Amino acid sequence: MSSSPEATDLFAEPDLPRLHSRDYDVRAYRRDAGTMLVRGAVRDVLPAGFYDDADTEPLTMHHMVVDLIIGTESLEILDAQVVFEQHPHPACPRIVEHYGNLVGLSIARGFTHRIRELFGGPRGCSHTTALLQAMAPVAMQAFLSSRIMQRTSTDPATPGGAGSFGANLNSAEGRAKRAEGNR
Repeated sequence: MSSSPEATDLFAEPDLPRLHSRDYDVRAYRRDAGTMLVRGAVRDVLPAGFYDDADTEPLTMHHMVVDLIIGTESLEILDAQVVFEQHPHPACPRIVEHYGNLVGLSIARGFTHRIRELFGGPRGCSHTTALLQAMAPVAMQAFLSSRIMQRTSTDPATPGGAGSFGANLNSAEGRAKRAEGNR
């Protein structure tokens, strides 16, 4: 098995029959100097034989993918695409266009509250709403990462400089840099 984080499970599987599995995966990508793509997916899988004992394959009940293009200066959603890859009811995809209301929202302040207002109950899909709520913190972490990657100063005393990132880590190096800066 590969040692990359994407290739490993987050926890050991207990020796018990699985009843249900819900996976969230959220990743952020730098598109250009002014925008990032935050892509998220949610998937619900039922075990083989859940509805029919003769069914030998797990059943994917839900699989939704959300793409958000976010401005890195404003933290505003510039574009939003939602795709219902797998859904239990034919009516489910009818709400996809409603997710266009994400455009113009800031992920920085009041995002979770606005998501509930816009997409709660019959105005949205509970699975996609939960996914959006998981995507916002990833977008904020990606925003911070992009700021660190853009730093140009090598002076540890300069805000955003080479020493800033290490000073935020809970590591021996980070603690040493903080101690050095406090002398």
